[in-house]
Amino acid sequence: MRSRHIHQLKEWSDEDLVLSYQQEEDNVYVGELFERYADLVFLVGMKYLKDEDEAKDVAMQIFEKLLTDLRRYEVRSFKFWLHRVVKNHCLAILDKAQRQRQKNELYKEEQEIVESEFEPTLPDEQRPEEMQVQYLHEAISQLKEEQKYCIELFYLQKKSYQEVAEVTGFSMKQVKSYIQNGKRNLKNHLTEMGVDGIVSVIGLFAWMTFFNS
Repeated sequence: MRSRHIHQLKEWSDEDLVLSYQQEEDNVYVGELFERYADLVFLVGMKYLKDEDEAKDVAMQIFEKLLTDLRRYEVRSFKFWLHRVVKNHCLAILDKAQRQRQKNELYKEEQEIVESEFEPTLPDEQRPEEMQVQYLHEAISQLKEEQKYCIELFYLQKKSYQEVAEVTGFSMKQVKSYIQNGKRNLKNHLTEMGVDGIVSVIGLFAWMTFFNS
């Protein structure tokens, strides 16, 4: 192939280029195909993503995708097949972005629900914040393992209920129960240590996250 003039490829049909790539796995064939349809890839990307930079990124991603997919699939009409590949790739990007937005909204809602269960009181002003965090560490160490694990994942690692369930293997119902019982036990432990009984556990977790960052 290298002994031939590359400009001759421009006279080849799409199907001949695809077949030659599948047989020889020489990227020059895909390069010729991509050059022919780069504008098409970009325009389809713009149609679905509505963003020029993202459409350019998709064009490069599609070129890399072609190097793999053309070896795996039988392609009869390359232009039609390419349009479908680009469309599905863009839809996958949009779906991922939508799922991430939903995940962020769900986490925000869960945090608001949890925080509404406690009075917005401040930690004992007679003790430095570092001492409050130390008390919370000690209280956490006294929790049952499943409660401690779920509490740390949810508050310190900022994971949602669903993510905690996936990491621990617990059911969603178990996760919520361990977190709720863990918070109640934390308040009891803090009270026993002489910390204000109505101290905001969530507020202390915020301080812990700050000092550990």
